[in-house]
Amino acid sequence: MLNKEQKAYLRKEALNLDVSYQVGKNELTDAVVEMLANALEAHELVRVKLLKTVSKSVNEVALSLADTLGCEVVDTRGRVIILFKQNRKKPIYKFSKLS
Repeated sequence: MLNKEQKAYLRKEALNLDVSYQVGKNELTDAVVEMLANALEAHELVRVKLLKTVSKSVNEVALSLADTLGCEVVDTRGRVIILFKQNRKKPIYKFSKLS
């Protein structure tokens, strides 16, 4: 689990990221989950935008993604979710106390 300082650091880092993943009206299909899993493995930190056609709330989708992908929800702002999952082999973001 990320502590407050780690989340603040990752939020700051996410400001430089483009929103390159979107969840639309079909919501969390297997293809979307697989795409996000690959993105998290490669980049560790991703921003996901929920389109207005998604019927669930942003928090519901964020928690569902975190549970499905085994990642952390760093933050939700508007309809954007920031997700983090540390790559154990080649970590990009290194923390001294990351569980």
